[in-house]
Amino acid sequence: MKAVYNDVVRPDKAQVEAFNDILRFYSPSCLVADASPGVGAIGGWQTVKREHKIAGPALTVDLPADLLVDILPVLPRAQPGDVVVLACQGRVDMAMWGGLMTTLSQMAGIAGCVVDGAVRDVDEVRDLDFPMWFRSVVPRRCPPAVPGQSEPVRVNVPIEIGGTVINPGDIVVADENGVGVVPPALADTVLAEVHELLEKEAVVRDLINGGATLADLLARFGHI
Repeated sequence: MKAVYNDVVRPDKAQVEAFNDILRFYSPSCLVADASPGVGAIGGWQTVKREHKIAGPALTVDLPADLLVDILPVLPRAQPGDVVVLACQGRVDMAMWGGLMTTLSQMAGIAGCVVDGAVRDVDEVRDLDFPMWFRSVVPRRCPPAVPGQSEPVRVNVPIEIGGTVINPGDIVVADENGVGVVPPALADTVLAEVHELLEKEAVVRDLINGGATLADLLARFGHI
């Protein structure tokens, strides 16, 4: 299988910065998922630290389940702030990310990674304070790619994880609740709705603290 290395059209930097700004609030992945039905929402992840939150453009990597190989050749394609999203079809018998990959990624300024498969060296990754979302942990590493012979890596192509399609350049928002995927075309709409949701939640909390009942809230807002 021939390798594919496409370029990625990244979203506007101001949009990415705006999504990073909402990381200061609780549950940013929930906020973006609630903002629009066009936002992807993927759950069931493990994390190295519960407090990790990231937002950035997706650098997508696709591997067939029967040909998992080291994805180190992908790193030169990354730009600071990117989130590497790796689809290996949920296969968890070989680790697709580890300590050395993390160190190299930090040197490249990568914001974090989402691995639909297994990882290893979790203790090292935790000490390096690198945000990582993954399905499982296993000690065995994947084999290296053999250029010209067996390099099935497909970079910056549409991938599917948990029923959600992630396109290269989509804005990934990840926290301990899961991963939200925002198409750039929806970014401004989602950001506006997120701020409306935050304002509404602040009002609702104030009303609850002031003694409002569930019936009061439903009568005013219809749902909460």
